[in-house]
This record gives sequence, C-alpha cells and structure tokens, in this order.
Amino acid sequence: MDRPPAPARAGGALPRAGAELTDVYRTWNLANHDDLIRTVEGMPDLLDDLHAGGARTGVVSSKKGETVRLGLRAVGLADRIDVLAGQEETTLHKPHPAPLLYAAAQLGAAAYDCVYVGDATVDVEAARAAGMAAVAVTWGAGLEAALAATGPDALVTDVAGLRAALFAAPPR
Repeated sequence: MDRPPAPARAGGALPRAGAELTDVYRTWNLANHDDLIRTVEGMPDLLDDLHAGGARTGVVSSKKGETVRLGLRAVGLADRIDVLAGQEETTLHKPHPAPLLYAAAQLGAAAYDCVYVGDATVDVEAARAAGMAAVAVTWGAGLEAALAATGPDALVTDVAGLRAALFAAPPR
C-alpha cells in the first residue's frame, strides 16, 4: 500500500492532518520498503515463460509509480515488465477501468486480448469494466472469499495455479 486509508486521506474535519498522515506514511513506507517486500516464488520464471510465448506484461497499481519501480527492482522483476501504470498515469483509479485501459494501450493491445491478474476485489472489478479476463490471486491484499464473490475467471492460490490459468486462457 502506498497511501493511507481513504478516511485519513480525506482529512475529515482536519484536512491538514490527512495530508500530514499521508506524508508520514509515504516517508516511512519508502524507508522500510525493501525490508518488507517479498518475492513470490516462481514469478520470475512465469514472466520469462510468458515473454518467451510472445506475451507482453504490465503492472497497474494504485501505488505511485516510483514505489512500484522500487518493488520491482527489489524482487528482481523490473526487467521483466514491459509497461508500468502507477496512480499518477490516470485521473480515475480502480475499480474504474481507466488505468487498465491505459496500460493496454501502452502495450498496443486490445482490452479483450488482455488478462488482468490482481489480488484485490477492485482489480477484478476493474478488469470486468475494462472488458478483460480477470484472474484473482490469494497471496496479496484480498481475502479469498471476497475475491471469489467478484466472479473472476480464475481464482488461484499459488504461482502454479496462475501459470495454469494464464496458459489455459482461451483467446477472448
């Protein structure tokens, strides 16, 4: 997460407090980022295999692009991602489809040819709104039951399941 929850950002009766909390959080997050991020075992190989098969890959995040780049470098994936769309790329954010459609355009792909993989309910909702297939993974922010309730094309619990879902995905 690159930003505090919405109530803190909004500030309520103390708008300056919300901005201050956001600044303090971002400073702390950047200072501790590399110590907290973890590699998902098997992901580098999966990305390599996708590229070998002709796929292009992107990351769409609600985080600032700078923070996402730090994470990708920390886990050795920066060179395996073709496009990055951080929160500053679009004025509308997930579950709105705008960030996903932006990334697809940068990849030169039609939305219906894309599969969006996400770990939160807003990811599945954004994929659906964009006209993309949706694969939900359970090793991130979302709870499995909540993810399942959004009706993804696949719900996977590990990289082996993600690999199976992506390589079995029929053209849309």
